[in-house]
Amino acid sequence: MSTNPTRVFVARLIGLDVFDPFGDRLGRLRDVVVHSRGHNAPHAVGIVVEVTGKRRVFVPMTRLTSMDQTQIISTGLVNLRRFEQRGAEQLVVGELFDRKVTLTDGSGTAIVEDVALDQGRSGDWLVSKLFVRRGDSASRLRRLRRGHTVLIDWDEAIHDSQHEPQGASQLVASYEDLKPADFADALQEMSDKRRFEVASELQDERLADVLQELPEDDQVQLLSSLDNERAADVLEEMDPDDAADLLADLPSAKAEELLLLMEPEEADDVRRLLQYDEDTAGGLMTPVPVILPPEATVAEALAHVRSEELSPALASAIFVCRPPLETPTGRFLGVVHIQQLLRSAPPEQLGSLVDKNLEPVSDQAGVGDVSHVMASYNLVSLPVVNDTGRLVGAVTVDDLLDHLLPDDWRAHEDGEPLKKLGGRVG
Repeated sequence: MSTNPTRVFVARLIGLDVFDPFGDRLGRLRDVVVHSRGHNAPHAVGIVVEVTGKRRVFVPMTRLTSMDQTQIISTGLVNLRRFEQRGAEQLVVGELFDRKVTLTDGSGTAIVEDVALDQGRSGDWLVSKLFVRRGDSASRLRRLRRGHTVLIDWDEAIHDSQHEPQGASQLVASYEDLKPADFADALQEMSDKRRFEVASELQDERLADVLQELPEDDQVQLLSSLDNERAADVLEEMDPDDAADLLADLPSAKAEELLLLMEPEEADDVRRLLQYDEDTAGGLMTPVPVILPPEATVAEALAHVRSEELSPALASAIFVCRPPLETPTGRFLGVVHIQQLLRSAPPEQLGSLVDKNLEPVSDQAGVGDVSHVMASYNLVSLPVVNDTGRLVGAVTVDDLLDHLLPDDWRAHEDGEPLKKLGGRVG
């Protein structure tokens, strides 16, 4: 790496792509790892990079050939073993951001919002500066008036080991662009305390999306850390089938308490799902697919499937039924696939486009039967009816996969060899 003195701010590095010398992308920077050295400024030992497969790996600073606010270039060699903190290592974003520090001039405390790394002539990167925001009563220093920010030296703050990060707002902001599944992976790497702090900062809808991507035990732990009112709000934002699965893992008294706090309409959907055995079509399905009457037009149907809230699987088909259109519906008439919608005139009615060859499955059908039908006909969603022929929901391919895959499928395997990602070895 260049020996010219260089300064970078960590907050501006988060999310930058990491490249090899040939311009091939290795992954995206998610954090910087520093090593504490008593009262001296920590030195950076490496970066945490999110590579293909949502895995977070460690890249030593010695393998970086260039790092600035626009790009990061490495030698191209990374160890694919999942990153784990060791000893006195600290994560800048995960642990130093949002930390309260005491100012050495006796003027009070401040909150760390960013960290500057300086590269010395030896090539080592040191934590040199802290960008802090004044947090409490007015400072005796004019430059640190309440709410004002300032850049201070590392040794102008007391780094008491008892001080824990005061919040997770900076961390949440840095993860704003992450998909829910990737955010869930990041949460699993945090301590329980930090995980709860992050959950308290997330909006209900965002937390619900992330919660659905966590393993069952982690879902239960995180939901149980919330007060009952908030837990009920988050459950309302979840897909009904995911909410039902989560409530089924809670003690029955706790689950009933949360159901009573939910909006009645949302709670009713979840209660219906809880009546089914988890190994049946009824236990797998979502009760809120796209349902329209036969008189609805192609244009209306396309408007419905454009909703951002729909998963690709649910947006793949319209379920045509007689009123009422809420599950359980009136008589189920059939399915109109999105390809058929795209090939048809906007004014055409759905009743004339129904695929009558696709038979629904019973809500009591076993997982094996559901799998056989979906695989045989290459379906991404399958209608589910009760014993009176009323549509009660739909099983999607992601519902089925979640059930068939092992419980720990989200966990990445460790121990892969050292290798170059993305092509040529430099």
